[in-house]
Amino acid sequence: MKKSILALSITAALLLTTGCASKESVVKKDLHAHHATHHWGYEGESGPLHWGNLKKEYFMCKEGKNQSPVDIKDTRNIEKKHIQFRYFIGGNDVVYNGHAVQVNYKSGSFITIDGHTFELKQFHFHTPSENTINGKHFPMEAHFVHKDKEGNLAVLALMFEEGKYNPELEKVIESLSPKIGVDTPMKRAANASALMPTDVDYYRFNGSLTTPPCSEGVLWAVFKKTVTASKEQINAIAKEIGHPNNRPVQPINARLITQ
Repeated sequence: MKKSILALSITAALLLTTGCASKESVVKKDLHAHHATHHWGYEGESGPLHWGNLKKEYFMCKEGKNQSPVDIKDTRNIEKKHIQFRYFIGGNDVVYNGHAVQVNYKSGSFITIDGHTFELKQFHFHTPSENTINGKHFPMEAHFVHKDKEGNLAVLALMFEEGKYNPELEKVIESLSPKIGVDTPMKRAANASALMPTDVDYYRFNGSLTTPPCSEGVLWAVFKKTVTASKEQINAIAKEIGHPNNRPVQPINARLITQ
């Protein structure tokens, strides 16, 4: 009789343990599915064509009318002021965040456009370029992201062509880390102004973030002049990212692109 009771107790304990394990597996599976549903990327079902369906907060990715990037053509000539730069050395750490190689910038560097001041927050890279000029893609594009006191954004876009070695870009490459999402202190602080072209004339349009949630109301300025980087340097950034990270160009709709 005691043996029977003992056997029943062991069986019950095993069933309880098995049930808990199964429940834990289901919970983990559900959490993974929930994460996958909200994850965005550049390929397959999580790619740009599906961003607007991944999460309700991403609705602008499919419903927005002023989306970025764009193909720059059919521009209109207007009289405009030059961008005023007040940049200091401030690129302190670099991170591959799963979507782009990004250099975070310490506070204190600004641009002024039409009398309005925006602070440089970070710059990051896309390979190949997201914006195109007369249908042409460039092997790499850098976005310098700025924000004003009210939270409005201004992005300066710089195209890279394959050519001469770029010493300032090398500061980013030498500090790259294989760890995703981990900020790595830069061996040598980056100077954003040293990446800029000597001629800072630009195309301008109203657009959006090129990544979810694709928020609009972003001021875009794309430099007309390109800068160079060696093939090895461009490949190093592309290798760190691991896949093309350019959103396809979006319809211009009723917008004007000025120069």
